[in-house]
Amino acid sequence: MSVAPMETEETVTEDVVIPDKPWVTIVWNDPVNLMSYVAFVFQKHFGYSKEKAAKLMLDVHEKGKAVVSNGTREEMERDVEAMHGYGLWATMQHDE
Repeated sequence: MSVAPMETEETVTEDVVIPDKPWVTIVWNDPVNLMSYVAFVFQKHFGYSKEKAAKLMLDVHEKGKAVVSNGTREEMERDVEAMHGYGLWATMQHDE
């Protein structure tokens, strides 16, 4: 008795890595927090200079929002949580 070799279909799969778009944390304007407090939070949490913190605070005040950080989804989740801890309104989204 002879055994014929089995034909097998070889499936070649390639792992295609699609780079994750960076995420951003956005702080939104609110009628509660003082501008000086918002700038203070940006300096304290992100370590921004007084000038950069003031510029971002003015964007929040005048434009209604400012992108205050960018990075991985996990990093932005931490930043949004931290902003909420300071009483600021913050969200995150994919960078555009």
